[in-house]
Amino acid sequence: MKSLKELEAIRQKALERVNLRGDNTDKIRIVVGMATCGIAAGARPVLNKFSQEVSTRNLDNVVVSQTGCIGLCKYEPLVEVTIPGEEKYTYVNIDESKAARIISEHIVNGNPCKELLIGSDK
Repeated sequence: MKSLKELEAIRQKALERVNLRGDNTDKIRIVVGMATCGIAAGARPVLNKFSQEVSTRNLDNVVVSQTGCIGLCKYEPLVEVTIPGEEKYTYVNIDESKAARIISEHIVNGNPCKELLIGSDK
C-alpha cells in the first residue's frame, strides 16, 4: 500500500465483503449462532474460520453472518447454510476444521457434509 487511494480501495473491497444487511437473496448464506451458549462452545473461532475461508477462496456469492440464539444449545456451535432454491442445512457441533470442510465440500463442491447435519446418525 503506497497511497491513501490504495487504502480506500482496500477499505471499499472489505466493506463489500462484509455487507451483512444488503440484498443477499441470490447468495449463499452461512449463519453462525453467536448467543452466549454458542460463544461459550467456541462459535467465535468458527465464525472467523468461515470468514477466512470465504475471503481466501474469493467466494463472492457467499455471505457469512452471525445471529443470536438458534434454540438448540446442546448442539452448539450451530451453523445454518442456506443456498437459494434449496432447503436450509443445519450443522451441529462445528469447529474450525469442520468449518473448512463445509466450505470445501458443501459450498464449493455442492456436497453437504451429511454426518455433520442435525439428526444424522454419526
